[in-house]
Amino acid sequence: MAIIEKTTEKNRYKADPTVMKALRTPRILTREVLAGLVVAMALIPEAIAFSIIAGVDPRVGLFSTFIMAVSIAFLGGRPAMITGATAAIALVIAPVARDYGIDYFIATVILAGIFQIIFAFIGVAKIMRFIPRSVMVGFVNALGILIFTSQLPQLLGVPFMVYPLVAVGIIIMVVMPRFTKVVPAPLVAIVVLTVLTVVVSINVPTIGDQGELPTTLPQLFFPNVPLNLETLTIIAPYAFGMAMVGILESLMAAKIVDESTDTHSNKTRESWAQGVANMLSGFFGGMGGCAMVGQTMINVKASGARTRISTFLAGAFLLVLVLGLGPVLSVVPMAALVSVMIIVSVLTFDWHSIRIATLKRMPKSETTVMVFTVVAVVATHNLAIGVVIGVVIAMVAFARRVAHLAQVERSLTVDETGPIAYYTITGALFFASSNDLKTQFSYLDDPDRIVIDMTNSHIWDASTVATLDDITYKYQRHEKTVTIEGLNEASSMLHARLAGNMGSGH
Repeated sequence: MAIIEKTTEKNRYKADPTVMKALRTPRILTREVLAGLVVAMALIPEAIAFSIIAGVDPRVGLFSTFIMAVSIAFLGGRPAMITGATAAIALVIAPVARDYGIDYFIATVILAGIFQIIFAFIGVAKIMRFIPRSVMVGFVNALGILIFTSQLPQLLGVPFMVYPLVAVGIIIMVVMPRFTKVVPAPLVAIVVLTVLTVVVSINVPTIGDQGELPTTLPQLFFPNVPLNLETLTIIAPYAFGMAMVGILESLMAAKIVDESTDTHSNKTRESWAQGVANMLSGFFGGMGGCAMVGQTMINVKASGARTRISTFLAGAFLLVLVLGLGPVLSVVPMAALVSVMIIVSVLTFDWHSIRIATLKRMPKSETTVMVFTVVAVVATHNLAIGVVIGVVIAMVAFARRVAHLAQVERSLTVDETGPIAYYTITGALFFASSNDLKTQFSYLDDPDRIVIDMTNSHIWDASTVATLDDITYKYQRHEKTVTIEGLNEASSMLHARLAGNMGSGH
């Protein structure tokens, strides 16, 4: 059989459509440009809000989002993913700005970028394979809830006209894709609602009410901090936390986009690219950040973008809108952006996971992990903490499930030398499954000779060798002889290397 195409690391991550194909295809290019414009509009109030959370000037968040989006467009491993200032990062490093000032704050951002580059080269991206599907579903559902609840401040205590405007925006985004997808529905909703509020003079909150927009380009900034151990002691814990949260949230976002688009992305490249983007952000006075899942969903799901063009233009349009069209941008009603984010929250949530039929079929442990992940993320407003808690619960549930996978069968036989207790062990033996192995042997009732047949089992770790040592020692105390046979090659080598040194009796 002839091999038509061999899958390699290079073509595994090959983007489709490519940037060059998008540039040569007006339909695709139009989609990417308009998607970038929609995302840019959604980024502005978010960046301002996250700056406030971090306790810094709004322009710090806006400049950070511009620099990170543009740099990730060239460096990142996941095309069409949006990176910028985020709430999770703002929460982690807010104490630095409050307690030590802006110079230490920026130094923390730069150090976090260095940490992320180091994490990338030591293979942190590979941990994604250990995140179970139930945790991913919980992550996605929690994200949908957080995106929705983050809009509540714009829906409570506001003029009544906000509500019909939001309703009109939602109707446009639900109905319009049924007729045409040439222009992204979110962009149409934003334009229609803006024109409506201006023409009819509807007094509702606007982007301009969220904070002062910058009027100059970002400039190089070198933090004025002493380069000594004391400074490192202050900023390193916050930088490490920021690096971990940023990497985890970015990789989770990349995985969600992978699944949404049925494509692959280079997680290691994305990891070090996030680090470089954070360093660049810091050197231009930005607050740093990571992948923005909500804005990425606007770009990929709501607007249909697939290339790096949309990511680059999201950052570029952000700067153009803020600096060149500030007065125009200021009149865009927040109701328009709220309607977009509500649709994004609905599209993000995995509704299939909470259907009655699905819950009936799904193992209870899987549902429990999903629910705990959702609760942890929503309670802490930190996607990284929620994922870690979900993974830990999934590990505990898995360990409980496999604890009894190893089966032990006992039989008595007799040969010319006398009776023999014959034990057959079946299954994989590691710390969880071998834990109660000792309780399945009849130390007092067995005859003087015991044979343990491990032909149908495999030793995976030192805990199992220690358990076998303990079993042997218990029989020896009763002056009985134990023979272990049937070990495969790998198990035999591990047992030979560790046996006699692991049991509690030695």
